[in-house]
Amino acid sequence: MKPALLVAALWLAAAAVAPTAGSAQAVVAASGWAAAEFSGQIRPELRAVQRPGRGPIGLADAIEPGRVASGSGLVVQSELRARLQGWHATATLQQQRLQGAGWHDQGWFNEAYGSGGSAGSGWQWSAGKRIVGWDVGYGFRPDDMVQQETRRTLLATTPIGRPVLMAEHFDASTAWSFVLVNVTHSRHEPGADEPAFAARWYRRINALDAYGFLRHGAHTGQSVGAAAAWVAGESLELHASWRWLAAADTLAPAADSGGLARANPWQPATVGSSVQGLVGGTWTDAEQFSLLAEAWWDGTALSDGQWRAWSARNRQFEADAATPAPRSVVAGNLAWQASAFDAANNLRRANLYLRASWTRDHWQPALDILYHPADGGRSLTASLGWQGDRWRFDAAARWYGGPCSAVLAQLPTRLQIVGAGTWSF
Repeated sequence: MKPALLVAALWLAAAAVAPTAGSAQAVVAASGWAAAEFSGQIRPELRAVQRPGRGPIGLADAIEPGRVASGSGLVVQSELRARLQGWHATATLQQQRLQGAGWHDQGWFNEAYGSGGSAGSGWQWSAGKRIVGWDVGYGFRPDDMVQQETRRTLLATTPIGRPVLMAEHFDASTAWSFVLVNVTHSRHEPGADEPAFAARWYRRINALDAYGFLRHGAHTGQSVGAAAAWVAGESLELHASWRWLAAADTLAPAADSGGLARANPWQPATVGSSVQGLVGGTWTDAEQFSLLAEAWWDGTALSDGQWRAWSARNRQFEADAATPAPRSVVAGNLAWQASAFDAANNLRRANLYLRASWTRDHWQPALDILYHPADGGRSLTASLGWQGDRWRFDAAARWYGGPCSAVLAQLPTRLQIVGAGTWSF
């Protein structure tokens, strides 16, 4: 059965057992079973996207109009959470209609796992698809070794978990976690889909939370990390994270990709020994105004030299548009240059981030900026949320800019605007 049909079936089951459609939580009694609990949300979203006139995608669309999809349209996302004894499931059904296209439906399970424990021993276990998020950063998390969650999304969404076998041990001040992730995947799967063993150690030392991390990937090998979060006072929190990797997955153009290619030259590759690190802090006053500042380094991102070579290829392909070369081939090569944006978690190795937010009654405004010192690129985000009992409304906009040579200024999207209303039950 397709994931969308499985999700729809779960929704129908929840509707069948719910005592009332508007209840915040549907509880049913099942013979021989503990009470089942259902909750969820429905969120329609309106998305507006402005494509850039510069960068490889903008150039490709100028050479061959219509090559790039709009990205604007309506998305309706429904999420259902169910819990029965030691079983947990979260399912999502998404319906979207983007500009120039018809309705498209898809469904997936964010989580579907069983868990249990040994009474009095401190041990717990879980198996199945589960969200396992680690590390202490906000804009970037070097030691998020299992989930590898995408950070700084415009709207908060439930991540899609990873298949795991997990054992944890807890006592009053210490915790251990041991995870086998993606055990059914091929050892050659890249990035977050790579089979791996990961472990985390945690200890609370007065106002300090200390962490140690270890990971062994099927083809990337060893990595180790450490993190700490310290509550320095009533208003100030400081945190830091560090990780060393023997290797990491990336994308790189083929060695002979100097001219026009007939297939995407950007292929899976591996970057050698590298380091990731983050330092940051949060200041919060009595009126719930918060200021977050972070700086991080990602040694797995493309280097300055690689981005200069990338820009040179863009200029060469743009010049090829004035030659007898087929325009579709030139446009295709420019579009393939956008593969560089997916080479690593971060576009640039050095990143500076600042976020201001405020919680006032039902309102939650926020403003943040991501800055790349290497080329002056910047991303500015503004958001406003209103939280009620069952309803939540969000509006957010993100703008990418900087000098013409900045990587952020050449992304496929120059401006994103989204508005959403969420009804929870």
